[in-house]
Amino acid sequence: MHPASLLLYSYLGAIFAGTGLLMLPVSTVSGSIDLIDALFTATSAVCVTGLIVVDTGGYFTLFGQTVVLVLIQLGGLGIMTISVAFFTVIGRKVMFRHRMAMQEIFAHSPREDIYRLVKSIFIFTAFAELGGTLLLAIFWSGEFGAAKAAYLGLFHSVSAFCNAGFSLFADSFIQYRGCVFLNLVVCGLIVFGGLGFPVVYELYEKYVVKWHEPRKRISVHAKTVLVTTGVLIPLGMAIFLLTDVRHLGSGDWTEVLLSSFFQSVTCRTAGFNTVDIGMLNSSALTFMMFLMVVGASPGSCGGGVKTTTLALLASLSWTRIKGGEKVNIFRKSIPDETVTRSISVVFLSMSIISVFFFLILVAQKDGGVFGLHEDFVPYLFETISAFGTVGLSTGATGTLTTHGKLYIIVLMLIGRIGVVAFSYILTGLSPSAEIEYAEENMMIG
Repeated sequence: MHPASLLLYSYLGAIFAGTGLLMLPVSTVSGSIDLIDALFTATSAVCVTGLIVVDTGGYFTLFGQTVVLVLIQLGGLGIMTISVAFFTVIGRKVMFRHRMAMQEIFAHSPREDIYRLVKSIFIFTAFAELGGTLLLAIFWSGEFGAAKAAYLGLFHSVSAFCNAGFSLFADSFIQYRGCVFLNLVVCGLIVFGGLGFPVVYELYEKYVVKWHEPRKRISVHAKTVLVTTGVLIPLGMAIFLLTDVRHLGSGDWTEVLLSSFFQSVTCRTAGFNTVDIGMLNSSALTFMMFLMVVGASPGSCGGGVKTTTLALLASLSWTRIKGGEKVNIFRKSIPDETVTRSISVVFLSMSIISVFFFLILVAQKDGGVFGLHEDFVPYLFETISAFGTVGLSTGATGTLTTHGKLYIIVLMLIGRIGVVAFSYILTGLSPSAEIEYAEENMMIG
């Protein structure tokens, strides 16, 4: 079994199990939930997206919320990661296809210490989520009781680190958009969860485990992730300030700056919001859609085409403009196969978004509520948000028909497993023998 197929089946298993649990009477306040809504919620949680058709905090009981939280943790860490860790703990030999799946998810080059990497993933996740839980519990302890503050801290810490975007507050974090402490804690969890476990592991190895080996260099992959992330966050913040500053706060510049910073971080797959997304103007929404397409970094909890793909295509464009052939990043030449794959990822992503956007518009032709020609941006935003496993919405989620919800469900699953893995599962094709024919030129552009 190909690792991509194994990954898909593991996510489907978690989704169906979560759907069944959410349909139990004990999971909801009313005692019932429609099958499509339970399936939508379970898929959104496992795929760490955050799009919701019912209010998580008001519709589900404590049991139902716990089910959602467990699904988020499963989807964030990855079912394969948890399976490998479980077999390792009980002393069972991990099957080869499981190791191959882990290799493709968490390593940019072959490595022998895959078990050590899995162990470090669990340790880092535990420290990050428990640290976030403690800080958020302290913050909410003055507003709620100790027990509820601890629960809120745990739920939102896991949701933020896994880049899920589920919140127990009906308005997400809009009421806290002027709070520096909460904004920094949540954004910190989002960034750490979106950097990718391989990068965090590499930094830990260099600066903690092998700090006495100064010659050990950081890989091009890690450098690219860190630099691209470091550029996108302030760039997004600046764009939001330039395009729609009036909707970022009530006039207080601290609140405005925090809101622009938070939206710049969260719309690259996290899904929380401190402003009403539906109130933002078209220019701000357009840039948000760009950030959602880019997404997080490889081997992380987030989706999108990934930061490394953006950096690689930017380097390729600059190289071609200068008349060069080889793509060089940080004085290292990138293999042509990797460059070609990045182009394929972007092309396939745009194709998938376009097809599903069209299908959703067709499904909503009788169910749309935005008016003639006014549903284009909301549903395009919804489509990209689902594909990037972001979870932000302008308000279109609640207007989706049953067919529209099914399309979004499939799109969230594709976004979580990745377009390359999805393409393999869809075609089932193995690489064929390379055949080279006589060349003949053709016109371009």
